[in-house]
Amino acid sequence: MNEFFPFDTAEFAENPEPRCPCLLLLDCSGSMAGEAINQLNAGIIDFKEQLMSEKLASKRVELAIIKFGQVEVLNDFETADVFTPTTLEASGNTPMGEAITRGIELLRERKETYKSHGISYYRPWIFLITDGSPTDSWNTAAQMVRFGEGNNEFAFFAVGVEDADMSILGQISVREPLRLRGLNFRGLFQWLSNSMRSISRSSTDMQVQLESPAGWACV
Repeated sequence: MNEFFPFDTAEFAENPEPRCPCLLLLDCSGSMAGEAINQLNAGIIDFKEQLMSEKLASKRVELAIIKFGQVEVLNDFETADVFTPTTLEASGNTPMGEAITRGIELLRERKETYKSHGISYYRPWIFLITDGSPTDSWNTAAQMVRFGEGNNEFAFFAVGVEDADMSILGQISVREPLRLRGLNFRGLFQWLSNSMRSISRSSTDMQVQLESPAGWACV
C-alpha cells in the first residue's frame, strides 16, 4: 500500500456513495457442524448475489463478518461488489459476549473512517445468528447493545437456530429475538438482502418499512 495514498482514501474516492453497514455475527461453534453450517454458507453466497443484482445496493451496502467458535474477523467492512464470502467451518465453543463486543468495536471504527472521509451512512445493522447459549460472560455485551440501540448507533437483531437459548437472546437484544424455521438460512438472507436494498434506495434519514420476517422465522 502506498503510504501517500492509503487504501481507504482510494476506496472512497472511487466510490463516494453513502454506506449502509451490515455486520454479521455468526455462530460457528461445534454444534453448527453438518447441515447447519452448510446451509449458512449457502445463505451468505445467496446474500452476496442478491445484493449484486441491484447496482445501488452493491455500491452502498457494506458487509462484515465476525465468526465465533473462536472469535475472528473473517471479513472487514467492504461493499457488496468486492465482498468475497469466506467458507465457514464449525468448531469450538460459543463466546457470544466477546463476539458482540468485538463487533460493536469494529463498527465504531468503521463509522470513524466514514466521518474522517466525509462519507454519509445509514443506521448500521448488527445481525447475530446462533444455535446455542453463550459460554462466556455476556452482560457487558448486553449493556453495549442496549446503549447503542438507545443512542441510535445501530439496530441489533438476534436470530436463534434450533436449540438456541432464546431467553438469553431476549436479555441481550432490545428487539424480540426471532427463531429460524428449521435451517431456512436462504429465506433469512433473502429477507435481509431485501431489507438492505430497500434501505440503500432511501435517504440516510428516512424510516423504511420492512417486510415481515414471517416467511423464515417463527414470530
